[in-house]
Amino acid sequence: MFFKWIFDRLVALIGLCILWPVLLVIVILIKNRMPGGPAIFTQKRVGKEGKLFTCHKFRSMDVDHHGSTISVAGDSRITPLGSTLRHYKLDELPGLWDVLVGNMSFVGPRPDVPGYADKLEGDDRIVLKLRPGITGPATLKYRREDEMISEYVAKRQAEGDSRPIQEIATEYNDTVIYPDKVRLNKYYYRNYSFFKDIEMIFATVLGRKVKFAGEEV
Repeated sequence: MFFKWIFDRLVALIGLCILWPVLLVIVILIKNRMPGGPAIFTQKRVGKEGKLFTCHKFRSMDVDHHGSTISVAGDSRITPLGSTLRHYKLDELPGLWDVLVGNMSFVGPRPDVPGYADKLEGDDRIVLKLRPGITGPATLKYRREDEMISEYVAKRQAEGDSRPIQEIATEYNDTVIYPDKVRLNKYYYRNYSFFKDIEMIFATVLGRKVKFAGEEV
């Protein structure tokens, strides 16, 4: 994956040089519409070989938000501007810095908070041999993750489940979504293709689907 390593850093540098005006505008918007906190949200995430690193994203939630790291569509913690940034994946742009310094790649597993990837066991731990990615097969398949979780929560509530929304959402993530992401990321590691990386990058930017592991993601 040496060519992938070179590609990541070169394209991240070019991207930062070209997109800095966009980054600046987003910072100004966040400061004006979401005052009282930083424009850049930082959080410790699990990286390659299970080592923690500081992940950078544009802040999309209220400063004083609390609760689960699992969000659902319409989550009150997400501001209107934050929702727009998330919808168009603009909140991910600071991740170009993480790619440039080598903590992330353009394509790979999403960087998890401690308690997920670092807790993988057995064969599943091969996922940790990969650098986390801004996009990837699991990210593409679950690009509507917030909406999918919200639909599941609504279904469970309609069936009489009276548990808190975040508890139902976490259950669905932990028992259905996350195991499937691990499956996709294991396949990615074992069947790596630089050309498939390029295809997934374009699919992310253009909002299209690609064939991967025998399905469309």
